[in-house]
Amino acid sequence: MPFKRSVVMRSVVCGAVALSLASLGGCASKAGPKTFQTQEAGGFSPFKGRAKASKSNGGQPAISVNGYLWRAALDTVSFMPLASADPYGGVIITDWYVNPEKPDERFKCTVYILDSRLRADGLNVAIFRQTRDAAGAWVDAPVNAQTETDIENAILTKARQLRLSNVKG
Repeated sequence: MPFKRSVVMRSVVCGAVALSLASLGGCASKAGPKTFQTQEAGGFSPFKGRAKASKSNGGQPAISVNGYLWRAALDTVSFMPLASADPYGGVIITDWYVNPEKPDERFKCTVYILDSRLRADGLNVAIFRQTRDAAGAWVDAPVNAQTETDIENAILTKARQLRLSNVKG
């Protein structure tokens, strides 16, 4: 039964995130910098601006974090099961991920997007690691600090690529 519950819960969370992001897409406007844009021909055009309702976007709040960082973070941690994603608060939380090649070790990730600008200090990643002890129970284990930095750099690189592809298109 626990397996079915986690599969159902993951499906519900993913569906809710997809519906909330899809509902935002219908309110796009190019009226000003405080609005957000939908996908355009030639590539992804992420959300822009702060969470703020305005007449230009139909009274709907815009995403409050940098859209390039948001999309890049989702893409970067997409190999891990998604537990929660809050585009207004800028927090992405994954569920535990077990690498099939190392079944006695698992990881969990939390990404914080702290700014509406594409900046290195507008992003923070926390990684949690557990290993199995002799009894088979999961025990917290230290994480190499470089791992968090590497994931932050991967997100920033992807965000810059998204921004450049949007500027060129």
